[in-house]
Amino acid sequence: MPKFSYVAMDQKGKEQKGTIEAASQNEAIGRVKEMQLFPTRIVEVDKAKEKSSKKSPAAGRPGAKKKKGINLNIKIPGLGGGVKSKVLTTFTRQLATLVDAGLPLLRGMRVLEKQERSPVLKSILGDLSLAVEGGSTFSEALAQHPKVFNRLYVNMVKAGELGGVLEVVLNRLSEFQEKAQKIKGKVIAAMFYPVAVMVVAVAIMGVLVVIVIPKFKEVFAGLGEGRPLPAFTQFVMAISDIVRGNIIATAITVAAVVIVFLLFIKTKFGRYVWDKFKLKVPVIGPVVSKVAISRFTRTLGTLVSSGVPILQALTIVRETAGNVIIANAVSAVHESVKEGETITAPLEASGVFPPMVISMVDVGEQTGALPEMMMKIADNFDDEVDNAVAAMTSLLEPIMIIFLAVIVGSIVIAMFLPLIDLMNGLGGDSGDKE
Repeated sequence: MPKFSYVAMDQKGKEQKGTIEAASQNEAIGRVKEMQLFPTRIVEVDKAKEKSSKKSPAAGRPGAKKKKGINLNIKIPGLGGGVKSKVLTTFTRQLATLVDAGLPLLRGMRVLEKQERSPVLKSILGDLSLAVEGGSTFSEALAQHPKVFNRLYVNMVKAGELGGVLEVVLNRLSEFQEKAQKIKGKVIAAMFYPVAVMVVAVAIMGVLVVIVIPKFKEVFAGLGEGRPLPAFTQFVMAISDIVRGNIIATAITVAAVVIVFLLFIKTKFGRYVWDKFKLKVPVIGPVVSKVAISRFTRTLGTLVSSGVPILQALTIVRETAGNVIIANAVSAVHESVKEGETITAPLEASGVFPPMVISMVDVGEQTGALPEMMMKIADNFDDEVDNAVAAMTSLLEPIMIIFLAVIVGSIVIAMFLPLIDLMNGLGGDSGDKE
């Protein structure tokens, strides 16, 4: 009987590895599931060895010499291991179109594999095709690539397979991804201007502090005649001397502050504080809040309307919320539904969701049309996001201009104060002589 090596996740989310004997891959998947594990990869041991021997044919030759050298197969984090959301959205839409047109799933994936330009997704599509061809379901094949296809994607596909409406679910999934991509693009476009202004401001400050101010200092040294410089000018020059004399230390300090901040927001408490700050900060807070609510309602509505059980859907929504405050509210909703209570009460208690959302969810629960109501809320908040982004942009533009003017203007004033004092002094001396 052939042996299969498996990689699976237990109920606590820990990875488990092992080997089992089974007549086929499907039987191996079933036996792993009986062990209360969620399989992510199951490969026949003999085939895995055969593949490795094909990759290195010289290894099986008697007397073959091993080539000496350095293995340069370096993996850089963030490069080569993932698929961009835009590429994944396009793939989902194309697959939904092909399946909806009556093309078999396996053939559709083969067609998309041939035309796919992304090498990572092309390789994954090959793996998916092989897994489906070997007897696995599409959702089981997707689950073997958790870095590309998240739990929302896998569970929606699984619900579509169980209900026999895979083409409908794929269409809903592609629409969901397109909406999310659209909102993300709007927020990124809105943040481009303030980020560009900040970069320009930092560059101008660097030039003034490192190059311009020292030149003025030399001029003031020759014109001062023992007269003390104004306190504000001395303060600006002292900052310039500190930065110029400790450029490396300044850079290290800035880098250390950034690293400490990044490490802090990765902690449980730090993430909570940072996510709460993003929701409460003026100008940007309303945009973050509306995006989070739109994402929550659209995700939950899409999952439930696709046939995913409500408790499982809430678990997925909590994991994909992107904000700890929203995730905590969803956890409270999960516990409430688990105990047979309503969704409305914990949403209201969280203090995150506006009264309109709570009222619409309440109506959806009472009428039995919760998924449709969730989608209506999401559509409404998509429009709200557009308005919030426009308002944020209109407010940030003058704020950033004023900020840049204050910084640069302060330095300019500091440099001209001694000249003004000098001219006043010369005017006073000429008056005394007369």
